[in-house]
Amino acid sequence: MGDFEPEFAGKMNFYLAAVDDKLRTEGDNPSIGLILCRGKNGLVVEYALRDMNKPMAVSEYTVLPPDIANALPSPDVLLAGLEDHLDVPDVGDGSDSVSGGPGRGK
Repeated sequence: MGDFEPEFAGKMNFYLAAVDDKLRTEGDNPSIGLILCRGKNGLVVEYALRDMNKPMAVSEYTVLPPDIANALPSPDVLLAGLEDHLDVPDVGDGSDSVSGGPGRGK
């Protein structure tokens, strides 16, 4: 997991659109994307998110406490669950910040 890259915003927009299209039901609010990275440049983030129409945020993080990190599903489990519901071909190898998961850097 590394610093924020502008392409993460495009990937997140894709994932949010797919989730809202395939999983969202009547009465659900639109999905919100949170991109967790080791570092971010505020100006790069601003430009990357400026014209996106889905709610997204970019945040730096520190490693979660072990008891919380262990309670969360692994990136592989999350990806497998999404692939089951979305009928989308392979969406990546989970090696970037968008699909990495909180506190579980690659």
